[in-house]
Amino acid sequence: MSDTTRIGWTDLPAEVRAGVEEVLGDRVVEAVSQPGGFSPGTADRVRTAGGGRAFVKAVATHRNASTVQMHRVEAAVTAALPGHAPTPRLLGHHDDGEWVALVLTDVDGRHPTTPWRADELTAVLDTLARMAGTLTPNPVPHAPTAVERLTHDFTGWERIAADPPADLDPWAATHLDELRDIAAYGLTGLVGDTLCHVDLRADNLLIDPAGSVTVVDWPHACVGPPWLDTALLLVNVLLHGGHDVDDLLHRSSVTFGVDPDLLTGVHAGLASYFLDHARQPPPPGIPTVRAFQRLQGDALLPWVRRRLR
Repeated sequence: MSDTTRIGWTDLPAEVRAGVEEVLGDRVVEAVSQPGGFSPGTADRVRTAGGGRAFVKAVATHRNASTVQMHRVEAAVTAALPGHAPTPRLLGHHDDGEWVALVLTDVDGRHPTTPWRADELTAVLDTLARMAGTLTPNPVPHAPTAVERLTHDFTGWERIAADPPADLDPWAATHLDELRDIAAYGLTGLVGDTLCHVDLRADNLLIDPAGSVTVVDWPHACVGPPWLDTALLLVNVLLHGGHDVDDLLHRSSVTFGVDPDLLTGVHAGLASYFLDHARQPPPPGIPTVRAFQRLQGDALLPWVRRRLR
């Protein structure tokens, strides 16, 4: 699922396109909009007159002010990532106060197939394990901690208890205290010195023709335990079905041996975030994100329920 209001390269003001071309040092002659994600801005693979390639994403405050700030954060994070990490490189950015455009290395790849193919899932999990090692210790000094990033998100059960929706799952309605407590416990485990992506989904991953995986879109990066991104990716695997996510938790080298209650708490906290936010009005320019949050919450809750028995 993705946003349906995305604009393209030709919709950008001339001065923004000129700013991107200044970064590239050449004129853009072709731009192909990319699917996936929820940004109301552009997401284009571009080619220059001299044959150079790059990926450009741009958004304006009048379309969504939060996304503008996310682009600024992503520019700072991506610029600090080590060159050997499986991530794009920041070539430069344009920021005129209204529009922010990021110019990144182009990745000749596609999103993993969903429902997930076993070979692609293995490649992604292997990449996340290696990435956790590469990004430990944390290379981005200004990144917030995972506890700072996720505390509000993980307290969604408190807000749901205070104002329960009419369609709240009956089991959840009778176990709100337990769900709140296990989510709070999960939050206590989000400590470490690994830079984590924390927004892992198929549409934030690219697989090139050789099978190498690149992790893209880093505005939510924070510092936490090395297993966090793997635990979060399994939400997307669970959503699309076809795999035993409990077995994957046990088999992964980074989640194996982690306190099972901590992992359950993390997923309970995420479920509270998705279900609480899904009932809010959609943010400007992103009409489909609430439905996607609801799908994720509805997929997570039965998994959490089984693990709490």
